[in-house]
Amino acid sequence: MNVFISHSNHDNVLAQKIARVLQEQGLEVWDERSILPGDNWAGKIAEALDKSEAMVVLLTPHAIASEWGPPRHRYALGEERYRKRLVPVVVGELSEETVPWILRAAKHGSPYRARKGARGHPTYR
Repeated sequence: MNVFISHSNHDNVLAQKIARVLQEQGLEVWDERSILPGDNWAGKIAEALDKSEAMVVLLTPHAIASEWGPPRHRYALGEERYRKRLVPVVVGELSEETVPWILRAAKHGSPYRARKGARGHPTYR
């Protein structure tokens, strides 16, 4: 299985540690270090997202402040192949309000529960 780790550049060391653990378990993890000078950065990311079958989202204070994370998360949530394969990982001190609502509502892997009546909650109709 190919895994994409969505993270802030400030969290590269942590992302690389998680990538090593996943690789030790037999998973393939896309490495942004494969982007060479002169490459189309956005194109390479889009290509990696297209080839990935799962996404780990590192939710850190840096990631929350980044403008790049939310489009990736929305992409993953809209793709059937990511169904139940989007794993939010909260690192550091974050309040529930700072975590994007769509990731709070993700029942698989998220420490936050969807609010009653919200999509993803058993009472949602």
